[in-house]
Parts: sequence; C-alpha cells; structure tokens
Amino acid sequence: MQALPIPTDTDPQETREWLESLQSVVEADGRGRAHFLIDRLLDFDGALHGDFHGRATTPYVNTIPAERQLPYPGDLATERRLSALVRWNAMAMVLRAGRHSNVGGHIATYASAAVLYDVGFDHFFRGRTATHAGDMVYIQGHSAPGIYARAYLEGRLSEAQLDRFRREADGAGLSSYPHPRLMPDFWQFPTVSMGLGPLMAAYQARFMRYLENRDLLPRQGRKVWAFLGDGEMDQPESLAAVSMAGREQLDNLVFVVNCNLQRLDGPVRGNGKVMQEFEALYRAAGWNVIKVVWGSGWDALLARDKTGLLRQRMMECVDGEYQNYKSQDGAYVREHFFGKYPALRDMVADLSDAEIWALGRGGHDHEKVYNAYAAALRHTGQPTVVLAKTVKGFGMGEAGEGQNVNHQLKKMNADAVRAFRDRFALDLPDERLDEMPYLKPAPGSEDERYLQARRAVLGGHVPARQDTAAPLAVPPLEVFGAQFADSGSRGYSTTMAFVRMLGALLKDPELGRRVVPIVPDESRTFGMEGLFRQIGIHSHVGQLYTPQDAGQLSYYKESRDGQILQEGLNEAGATSSWIAAGTAYSNHGLAMLPFYIFYSMFGFQRVGDLAWAAGDARVRGFLLGATSGRTTLMGEGLQHDDGHSHVLASVIPSCVAYDPTYAYELAVIVHEGMRRMVTEQEDVFYYITLLNENYPHPALPDGAREGILKGLYLLRGAAAPGDRPRVQLAGSGAILREVVAAAELLERDFAVDCEIWSATSLTELRREGMQAERWNLLHPGEEPRVPYVQQCLAGHAGPLVVATDYMKIVADQIRPYVGDRRFVALGTDGFGRSDTREALRTFFEVDRHFIAVAALKALADNGAIAAARVAEALERYGVRPDKRDPAAP
Repeated sequence: MQALPIPTDTDPQETREWLESLQSVVEADGRGRAHFLIDRLLDFDGALHGDFHGRATTPYVNTIPAERQLPYPGDLATERRLSALVRWNAMAMVLRAGRHSNVGGHIATYASAAVLYDVGFDHFFRGRTATHAGDMVYIQGHSAPGIYARAYLEGRLSEAQLDRFRREADGAGLSSYPHPRLMPDFWQFPTVSMGLGPLMAAYQARFMRYLENRDLLPRQGRKVWAFLGDGEMDQPESLAAVSMAGREQLDNLVFVVNCNLQRLDGPVRGNGKVMQEFEALYRAAGWNVIKVVWGSGWDALLARDKTGLLRQRMMECVDGEYQNYKSQDGAYVREHFFGKYPALRDMVADLSDAEIWALGRGGHDHEKVYNAYAAALRHTGQPTVVLAKTVKGFGMGEAGEGQNVNHQLKKMNADAVRAFRDRFALDLPDERLDEMPYLKPAPGSEDERYLQARRAVLGGHVPARQDTAAPLAVPPLEVFGAQFADSGSRGYSTTMAFVRMLGALLKDPELGRRVVPIVPDESRTFGMEGLFRQIGIHSHVGQLYTPQDAGQLSYYKESRDGQILQEGLNEAGATSSWIAAGTAYSNHGLAMLPFYIFYSMFGFQRVGDLAWAAGDARVRGFLLGATSGRTTLMGEGLQHDDGHSHVLASVIPSCVAYDPTYAYELAVIVHEGMRRMVTEQEDVFYYITLLNENYPHPALPDGAREGILKGLYLLRGAAAPGDRPRVQLAGSGAILREVVAAAELLERDFAVDCEIWSATSLTELRREGMQAERWNLLHPGEEPRVPYVQQCLAGHAGPLVVATDYMKIVADQIRPYVGDRRFVALGTDGFGRSDTREALRTFFEVDRHFIAVAALKALADNGAIAAARVAEALERYGVRPDKRDPAAP
C-alpha cells in the first residue's frame, strides 16, 4: 500500500496541545507509557484503514542530544595529543613504505575512523586478563596502519617493524591487513574481505552465547565489537548478519559503521542518505540504533534552531553534497549549505569561514563517540549499531580529504604533510618533515603514563591473539570399532557411517561436550534427526511451542543448552558458526571440535571466501561435504552435482582434504584429524567428502592405516607376475567401486592382471610430492627423496589409471610423481546432469566400462596389447566413439 503524504501543519495550536499532552505523560509516567500510547494510536489507525503510516527513521541529528551527554571521563587534551601521534605514525608508515619499496598502503580509511578507535582503546576495549577473557574486536581491514601505529606507542611494535609494513616475505614484517595466519600473536580476526567481518562478528557473538548457555563459559559481559565501512554494508553477508543478530537479540554485539559516505571509488549513496537508510534497516531488524552525526560545534546552532529549518536543511542535503562540502572550504559551505535559506545564512553570520569549516562531524568528536559507546554498553535485549558520520581522508587536506581518489592515495606532497602536522599541532620542526619520523611520547612523560594507565585499567592489549587452550585427549581409535568390521551384504552410506561416529563421540565423557554439530536445513537428509532429542538444537529462548512431531521418537527439540547449531538454508552463516567454534581455542581458551556437514556443492563453491578466511584465522575443525561427487546425487542436476569441491579445497594450504570410499577409511581419517587438531593443536582443518550411496563395506585391511592417511594404499594386489599384461587402477569416493568392477571386467574379458589402489587423498599426495621435489632441488648433493606415490608403485608394473567423481585435474595432481609410467586421469569435467547414477557415470566416462577401455588403451600405447583389443572393448561395452564430450559447454 502507498504511504499517505504528510500534510503541512494546518493547526499549530492543536499540534502544540498534542505535544504538551505527550510531554505531560512522559513527566508523569515515563517514556515507556508515552510510547505505549503512540503504539496504540498507530494500531488504531492501522485497524481502521488497513495500512500503516509511520517513520522508520529519526531526524538527521545525533540520537543522544547534548543535554543528555555524560561527562567525558578522560583527559581530552591528552587523548587528542595521543590521537594525533597515532594519526601521524599511521600516515608516516604508509608514506615511508612507498618510498623504500613502493608497496604503499591506505591512509584515508584510518584517517576517517581514528577517533572511533581511539575512544574504544582508551575507554571500552577490555583485554584478556587472568580473571576476564576480554572483548573481541573486529578491525576494519583498511584501518590496519592506525592499529600498528597505536601498538608502536604502546611499545608492542618497534620502528624497524613499522618499516617492514607490507614486507613480510622474510617473516619479520607487518601484514597489509589483519591476518592471524601471518601474525598469530597480534591479529584476532581476518576482516579485509569486505562483508565477512560483520558476518563473522555476528556469529561470533552468537557462539559466545551458545557457550554461555551450555555452561562452557562464564558470563562476564564480554562484547564483540565490529568496525565496518558504510560501503561494506552493500555486501549481502553484512545484511545477513544484521538480520540474524536482531533475531537472536545479541546484546553482546556492537557494530560501529564508519559512515564516511565513500566507497573505494566514489560516494556510497551520492543521491541519498546512507545513515538514514541504515537506521531504517537496523531498526526494522531489531537493533538499537545510535546515530552520531554532528560534532559538538553544531550543538549551539541546533539549540538555536527553534523553527527546525536547520534540521530541515540537514535532511535536504544528500550525501554527495556533504562529501563535496568537505573537499572545499568554509566559504563554500557558507554559500551552498547555509546560503540556501536567508534565515540560515543569518544564523552563521557571526561565524568566520574558518569557524564554519571547523564545524565537525560526530565521528571525529571524542565526547560524542564516547557517549554513543557508553549507551551501547548500557543497552540490553538488542544488538547495538553506532552509525558515525566522518570524512574519509580527514586531515589529508587538499591531498585527499573528502575526495573520490583518496582510497588509492599512497603519497602526500610536502605541503600536504606540513598541513597535516599543523592541523594536529604536532611538535615536529620543518627540517624533519621530509624525514617522516615516527613520533611517540617521551618515556616517563605525562602522555606516556596516561597511555599505559588506560590500557592497564582495561586489561591486556587489544588486538592480541592468544592460544591458551589446554589440549584435549581423543578417545582411542576403537571408539569407531563398528566401522572396521565387514558389513557383509548390508549396505550403508559413508554419511550414515559419519553420523554413527558422531554419535559415539557425543557419548564420550571428556570430548562429548566439546563437539559442535553444525547443520543447514538438511539434518534429515543426512540422517541426523536422531540427534535432535539426544542433544537438542540450540535456541536462545528455548522452545516456546509444541513441535508438530512431538509424539515421534526423533522430534524437533530446541533448548537453550542445545548442542546442535541448526542454521537453516544459510551456508555462509553456518560456516561463520564453524569458524567461531573452530577458533574458540584462541578466543575463549576453550578447545571445541566443530563438525559442519553440508551439501558439498554448496560448500566451497558458495562460501569459498569464508573457507579461505578460515585458513587465515587458523580454524581447527571438520567440514563434511555430503552428497559429494558429480554422479551420486540422482535426479538433482547441474547446480547440485559437485565435481570440483576437491579442486577448491586444494587451494587452501591448511585444508587437509580426503575423499574416502569405505567406513574404515573415514574412521581412520576423522580420528587422525581429531588428534592433530585438538591434541597436537595443529592449525589445520579437514574437508572430508561423504556419499549418500548405500553399499557393503569391507573390513579394515591389515597395515592400511598409514596409506589411508598419506592418501594411497593397495586395496587389492594381483597374482604373481607372469606373462599377462598388468595395469594399476586407482580411485576414490564414489568411483573406487567402479574401479573394482573394471578390474573384474579386465581380468575376465581380456586376461589383464589388475592391482587396485584406494586414493583417499590425491591432494595430500600432491603436497607430499611437491615437498620431495623441493627438497631435491635444494639438496643436489644428497640422496634424492622419492615421492610417496612413486614409492607405493615401485615394483608394480603397468600404466596407472586414476578415476574420481571429480574433474580430471583432481587425479592429475599426482601425474608428476608417478615416475615414467604411462598415466591416465579420468574425471567428471563439465556441467552436472539429472539422471541415475549408472547413466551419469556412463555419460561422464567414469563407469567401469570406460575405466576398462582407458586401461586397455594405456596398455596398447605401451605395446603390451594390440590396438584391436581396445576397439573390441569399445564394441563389447557399448562405448560409442561418437558420444558427446561431457566437458563440452
């Protein structure tokens, strides 16, 4: 329905009477009663007319008016001097980097956000101590120079380290952005991939609640702070974070959105007002919204604005105009902002152009920012967002203040540097400006003592990453004993094998409570509904309804202390929960063991950026790619069939990826992963693909464990060497059983001896081969190392055919490490299709018949058999030479 137009005030006296009535209610019964009456009026209007008229935003002024501000608790003069030093050092670090190596950096982002961080560091961000676990602060990536600059003042970083900004190949430099993988004692969270910071922060706050509700963490009133950019809010991940946090009532979460009105290349909402848009968005999602629009210099003007004309003018101007004003001067602002209305021009007639130019934005005002943060901490029942208006490039003057190009600026000329010094009243003589020295308070000075005292009051340093979690003992391998026995004729999927293993772990008296099962809205697809009643689904409010399936054994049970994180159709959110759980050892001093199971096609493909961030964050946990492979998920088709998740997993150095076929392989891999991650505390995570195809599972072969973990072992040998041609066949996941069937065809129909290898991880084989190759390159005078693949195949004659349910490049990873034998890779390149498993494997040329033909062709190419035998196999097995290439677009 269309909103009704707001009429002009046709009866000011009646309006005054209504307002006076409302004011009397506030004075007599408080704002709560007044708001109740307003809501009743709106309800009455809606019931009468069927639509709704109301405002989603407040006027374009500060949420906290000057008369409601708390006194500033710190020494403002000292804090401003320290802030100026941090600003200078952040700029100097980037400019010096540009001189010595041209690596550059970003100046404008921190310049706009400096006060937002300074007030937090001086008064709000609590570090970890012996009695308090500390707050978690997500730093906006492009602000990293300012964080390094403050750490230098605190004595955490040296001048030499600052001069190694963006030069870290030797291991001694400072990362360009927040990267825990590269600076594991400093940065807590990777945030520079825009949109991931807000999403990970929101789910971090939720996971902290999860731990508290399960009595795994004490309730200490800790906060998660996330510093974001207004342009970053365009990301869908940012909006998803807003929705979830409001729904979950995460009052332990504070977003600070730096509204400098600029993206990287231009205005965020040049034709609109981004702060008003965000206010409506967050308020509708259930957030407490605090706007910090104007600095203290505007207070007197707003107090004199009895007609509301100044507020009207503030609302009229769009963001593109506000940005332009800050690239000009006071005379321009007088003419184009105040000059539109004679009454406004008269209001500032007694102000000089310099005084008009000094009318600042709220995000650069310590007192305004402090009051916003203090209000955020007092608020309960909702997350809070502080929308702070700033100027991008603040202090850069003509070199970049408020200009579209300032994000890319890595250099400032001598005049701009001098103006910067003067603007922030730095004690630095002209003759040293070209030197760009780093500045800090003198040891023992008042400013130095103040800086250290503030941090002492708030606890340890921020940001700081600590790994203090005690290692966990994992149960012996026998806990998965059921997976090592031959299942006989009984068939089941590796997904069901995993669910049984998970159930066994949950019952373990030591490890069970630390297990975090994470699922999308597919628990029943994966056969996990039995866990609902056993351990419950986490809900911050418990279960306020009787579930439809309450009479069933596996009913849908929600509880505050539920152990399952059921994330709905939300792969990005589920991955963020997994990241929070997988870094709990660092952020909470508590080792957790997350298992996130999902449709493999919707894993790395959809959230690859988050998976990379997980590697950066040093996550420890399991990703389970269920219904994996391009030919296993019958009837679904192109956007469900996964033929490349192992390709994507292979690009993350800390991701250990496996594609097991049998339950015993899965059990061995999961047990080793647990040992490495929670006992040995290695900063790796595991990606394991699971199948939904039911088939019998053999017993664990003797001596196979080492090969399973390394990625290759002999599943079935051949008869003693004789005169018959011989071939080596390898496979993984869904296609290993086709390899076994192909061997039977070759032996029966063509008298070819076959040896069968299970290739549980072609990626791990490639990595080991690369290590051996590198060692040989760097040690030419020593005995060469032989790649493990080549060691396995030594003494096993014949070409090697490797088939998987993934693109050929997965098998091709080991081509360089098989020696001089002929190598054939089979895979499922191309778009997925809907059909039966058998039809799909024939289509993609990975079925038993095509594997047999490929093996015969390799033997013929070696001269071991006649080429006519390949033609015979094509005809026998119905493989048409003119069939469509499955890899064709």
